[in-house]
Amino acid sequence: MEAGNHTRVSEFFLRGLSDDPELQPLLFGLFLFMYLVTVLGNLLIILAILSDSNLHTPMYFFLSNLSSVDICFISTTVPKMLVNIQAQSKDISYPGCLTQLYFFMIFAGMDGFLLTVMAYDRFVAICHPLHYTVIMNPRLCGLLVLVCWLIIFWVSLINVLLVRRLTFCTGTEIPHFFCEMVQILQVACSDTRINNIFLYVSTAILGVFPLTGIFFSYSLIVSSLMRMSSAAGKYKAFSTCGSHLSVVSLYYGASLGLYLSPAGIHSSQRIPIASVMYTVVTPRLNPFIYSLRNKDVKGALRRLHSRGALCAPCMDL
Repeated sequence: MEAGNHTRVSEFFLRGLSDDPELQPLLFGLFLFMYLVTVLGNLLIILAILSDSNLHTPMYFFLSNLSSVDICFISTTVPKMLVNIQAQSKDISYPGCLTQLYFFMIFAGMDGFLLTVMAYDRFVAICHPLHYTVIMNPRLCGLLVLVCWLIIFWVSLINVLLVRRLTFCTGTEIPHFFCEMVQILQVACSDTRINNIFLYVSTAILGVFPLTGIFFSYSLIVSSLMRMSSAAGKYKAFSTCGSHLSVVSLYYGASLGLYLSPAGIHSSQRIPIASVMYTVVTPRLNPFIYSLRNKDVKGALRRLHSRGALCAPCMDL
């Protein structure tokens, strides 16, 4: 390839999920539906928590943060894909690609960190119930979330700055439906060794360490439950973790296997499908998991609906 073709490109081309023109309307309708359901579902969770004083606890403070992050997470990728499908275009500008990459890393990492913090919250609630309100005070809860944001901000920023030093061939196509780090590095025309090293470091910070924290918290929870004599007490204590464990399984089941596998075994079809699982499906299912499995959230949603029904006649007047 000529040296003149190695330059700082002005745009990339996103391959998308399918090149079949007949599938585009179906994909547009499907992802638009999932996007709207995700945003509305998570907004309802946030409104229910804010409007119900019974849910003003550390557990639901973290859940409201998770719902906010999930809205931002899916909004980072899906709207651009919908615009491209509607416009029958595959391009994304170079600055737009880096911006999407930056916010994708931030919200994906924040999802993992919040799940870890929520596991710690369950550990304190089950293993140290008498000291729960003292340990999980508002100051500590706010500090935990702030520290998570700061770590992710710098890790994501360094990754994007390292990408900026790379050169790409004109007309570069990214085999994905959004700008994702692994795929960007694979299509770069310059040396990516430093980027790959820091990517593995980032994966450890944003993926492996949080997951290790979740496993450690639940190992202590299980150890504490084993010492309980009452079977009913064990079930009641562990039932509060059911929703959290379901979300953790969904999120890490799709994302960790994808990013920790060697780049050579990635197929062009497997990557987008696995990415859809944790970028679209998991944020969509989170509000349903927490609303269907959690009596407090279900009660808050019913009260929110009742207040909305009562306010409707007033608005007509």
